[in-house]
Amino acid sequence: MQTVFEAAGGDDGLRNLASAWHRRVMADEVVSHAFSHVFRADHAERLAAYWAEALGGPSTYSDRYGNETSVVRMHSGNGEHDEMDRRAIACFNQALADVGLTNDDVRRVLSGYFAWATTTTMARYHHSADDVPKGLDIPRWSWDGLQS
Repeated sequence: MQTVFEAAGGDDGLRNLASAWHRRVMADEVVSHAFSHVFRADHAERLAAYWAEALGGPSTYSDRYGNETSVVRMHSGNGEHDEMDRRAIACFNQALADVGLTNDDVRRVLSGYFAWATTTTMARYHHSADDVPKGLDIPRWSWDGLQS
């Protein structure tokens, strides 16, 4: 059985999706605020590598950029942001259509993954990035959801 990573188009497919999502969030007046102070030119590339690893692809993110702790710390200490999360998820779902991912099973799994990651792991430490534990591994997601 193919992995979610493969079904999403592999590295190229996820780079396209990350770029489409990034364009959408930068155009959103609420979500773009998250990028107003710090913005990496290679954000879409790094995001695609992170998604690839989480969805059954290569460990490029961990090998080059860091672990789950570093990712969660970047998203922590900013208070609660439910509206921004909802809008980021909506941008993701629109980006799926932008890149032509039409398979309902793939869309369902990717959408579920993104919503879960946005509202749990990336939103868990509202008060301080210092609260994020060291040594976290990137959570793995499959056709059945979160893998233990």
